[in-house]
This record gives sequence, structure tokens and C-alpha cells, in this order.
Amino acid sequence: MTSRFSPAAVKMAIRRLAIGHQFALRTYVPSRPVPNFPAAIQALQEEFTDRGMVSTDPSELFAYAQSSYSQVPGYPHTVVVHVRDTEDVVKVVNISRRHLVPVVPYSGGTSLEGNLSAPPSGSICIDLSGMDKILAINDSDADVVCQAGVTWNNLNETLKEKGFHLFAYCVSLDPGRDATIGGMISTGCSGTNAVKYGTARGEWILNATVVLPSGEVIKTRQRARKSSAGFDLTKLFIGAEGTLGIVTEGNYSASGTFAPTRVAVAQFPDIRQATNAVCDILNHGAAIQCVEIIDELSIKVLNTFGTSAKKWPEKATLFFKFQGSEDAIRDTSQFVERSISKHGATDFRLAADEQEGEDIWQDRRNALFAGLAYRPGCKGWITDVCVPVSRLPDLIQAAKKDFEELGLVAPIAGHVGDGNFHALVLYQDEAELALVREAVSRINRKAIELEGTCTGEHGVGTGKRDYLLSELGEGTVELMKTIKKTMDPDNLFNPGKLYPESVSVRNASTATVVTRR
Repeated sequence: MTSRFSPAAVKMAIRRLAIGHQFALRTYVPSRPVPNFPAAIQALQEEFTDRGMVSTDPSELFAYAQSSYSQVPGYPHTVVVHVRDTEDVVKVVNISRRHLVPVVPYSGGTSLEGNLSAPPSGSICIDLSGMDKILAINDSDADVVCQAGVTWNNLNETLKEKGFHLFAYCVSLDPGRDATIGGMISTGCSGTNAVKYGTARGEWILNATVVLPSGEVIKTRQRARKSSAGFDLTKLFIGAEGTLGIVTEGNYSASGTFAPTRVAVAQFPDIRQATNAVCDILNHGAAIQCVEIIDELSIKVLNTFGTSAKKWPEKATLFFKFQGSEDAIRDTSQFVERSISKHGATDFRLAADEQEGEDIWQDRRNALFAGLAYRPGCKGWITDVCVPVSRLPDLIQAAKKDFEELGLVAPIAGHVGDGNFHALVLYQDEAELALVREAVSRINRKAIELEGTCTGEHGVGTGKRDYLLSELGEGTVELMKTIKKTMDPDNLFNPGKLYPESVSVRNASTATVVTRR
């Protein structure tokens, strides 16, 4: 494969890999057997003889440990295995267990919180991206069965091309482009459509096929739309980030049809009034598919980006999507326009048709790329916090104050309908990166203080695990660890992710404060 990384990055990967193995040998408890990487690699090469299935190419070891957007760099893997089906995954897991070598699953590579990297000791990366088949489309029952490497956008396109009257929920999740079924389940993802359709933790995932640390393969339940047969094991693996089992297939129920959608937009004097308007609308039961918030800086950034046919007023802006019949869209639009006028809204505009709506919504999609282009040469750190909707103005106001105090540029966009927002915090060098980390820490702590979460949809990985104790409490975290130890006693499945270390920071308020001089 052609590496996306420079020779210098690959050399650094090799050095980090060597350091990682040395670190592992120093830190493992003497009485515990040391992972046998040479024997594991030899066993993998003997098991998978097809050319290219087993790779120790340094560029691949590094590439499969990082996301294209990763803000939490990690160690490279020791070996990558490109699997084709569930049986291949079982073979890798059995070799892993025999030689006590950790495994880390990879599918789409779009995660942000260090979910993909190896532990310091090294690991086998199980690349599921080649498992990209749609196994069944059950039109009469409105559900689909997919391998873990199928991307939500490809599934969407396939359903449309085949003319099936399905609106698959995995499509309506609307996560990042090229997110895969396996990754979506493993991180409990969601996206702009969560207002109407909820998240990956809802009832839409009928079952999952999972390879356990023991090498056993289970299907978490049958294909029926509901079941009272025991507790819901499917949800045990949703959000577990591959630490309890490796999801190889998912069975999704579908909802409705590809109903017409219309986009509307309105400006507000400030974020608080815009958010209050959304609370008012939702509390009156308006049928809204999406409602997104963009702050005044993001609007300025979009105008500067220059891809939009329109120059937007530089104010806090709400983007709406209404879905349904023409009559339903008209009624909802009129209700929303009346409601938001009480909160200072101006320039309410309903797109004339779906094409105009698509053009308007494209501006919302461009927020990330416009932000990165705003300061040429900069990188961006994407935050992900979620609070009760009524507390969102408090959180955004606190974040803006922190950005100003630290001298950071950070456009804000978010899924205001469910209290989730993202700031793209820009930085050019290590000094600014230190300030960014401080700002992100403050935002995470503030979200938890406001009865929210440090991660609305991106998962925990290594980037957020130290916040779990303050968010969930020691008893809940210890129960999670107990489940992990029971299912994976050798800690071989994606170790170092999700679960806080025993010496985690228990009082987030003790974090060092960094200020710009």
C-alpha cells in the first residue's frame, strides 16, 4: 500500500515500536509470561499464506495505529493481519491468546480519541476493513445484515441503487464519512440525525456477531424486533471499543422510507437565545430530523472559506431539517418560525426544494474543512462533549471564555438538539498544543459538572479515559473493569483503552492550569 506518512514519520514509528517493546519487558510483572511476538508472527504467517494478508511493513504498522484525524497519537502495531471473515478473526484471536499478544481491531480508521493505537508492548492489528460485504437485505422485514467493514455511506448508496424502500438506521446515524458498521457499534456513535433517530445505543441494532477473547463466536440475539429473553448482550458491546469482543457483523433494523427532507436556517443574537429556542421547539413535540448550531466565528470562517453561494450574517445560526410529507414539512416549518421568533430569531428561511436544502446543508458539512483552512498551516483538535440541552449555553459560554483567556481560535458547531457540541481548536506548534490540551480538559470537566459527558459520540479510547471516574463514579467504573477482567482475563483485547488506570486522576480540579504568556 502507499503510505500516507512521510519517511520521517515511519522512522519515528520504528523507534517508538522498539521503545515500546523495551518498555513492555521492563514493566511486565516478572511472574507473568512475556508476550511472544516472534512466535505469534510466525504462527500468523503459517496460518495466513495468501500474499499480503500478514504485514510487518513499518508504514502499515504506523498507519493502522492512527486515524486520519487523530489527535491522540499512539504506538504502532507489531503486525497487521488483513482478515476476510469471522473465521479469520477467530484464528487471529486464538494465536493471540496462545502467545499472550494483545489484539486491536481496525475498520474505518476515523476515530479521534486514540482508539486504534497499540499498547506500549505492541500488538496484532486485526484489519476488518476488507470485511465489507452486505450479507442480507431483508426487505420484507426491513433489516440489513452487514460485515463490520461496510461503511454507512456505501450501505446508503447500495440501498438507493437497489431501490429498496428502506431507510436503514445505520445510514440515518450520519457519523463521519467512511465510518464503518463495526466502528459505529464499538464507539456507540451518533450524528446530526440523533434528534429524530437517536444513537447507536438505541433499539436499531438487532444483534451483533462477536468474537470473544476465548475465541468463541456468539450472536447476541435473534432477528426479532423485540425480545425479553434475558438481558441485552448486544448493548454490552456497543461502546466497548473492542475491549470485550470484536464485532464482525451487525444486523440493523430499518425505519420508514426515504421521505422528503427540507432544510431551513435562522440567525439569533447569541448562542443562549438560539439554544432556548431549540428547547422550546422540542418541548412542544415538533417533528424535527436535525437541528444544528453554528456560532458566529464558524459563520465567519465559512464566509471566508468561499465555497458557499451565500454570505451568511455573522451571528449564531441554527440549521434545521424537516422530514415528512409536504404538508407535514409546511406545518412544522410554520410552527418553528413562530416559536423561534419569540427568542430573537431573524431571517428564517425555508429552502424552496431539496436541492437548495442540500446546498445550504453543505455549508454545515464544510465547517470542519473551513475551520482548518482559516489559519493556514494549523492543525485542529476536535472536542466532543454533551450536556442536557438546557445547559448547553452555559457550556458553550464557558468554553468561549476559556478560548479567549488562552488566546485560542476555536470555531464551534454542534448537534444542539441533543446537547452535543464540537469545537475545532486550532494550533500551530507544541506551545499552542499545550494550551489546547488545557482548554479541552476544562471543557470536559465543565461538561461533567453540568451533568453531562466528556464524550457525546467519539468514544473514550485513551484520550478520555481519565475523566470516567468523575463522570460515572468509582462503583460504575469498577463494575466495568470487573466485566472486562471476567471476559478478558489476560487483558488482550484493545488494552489501555476505555478503562481508567488504577491511579487515575480522581479529582479533575487538580489539573494544572496553563495560560498564554
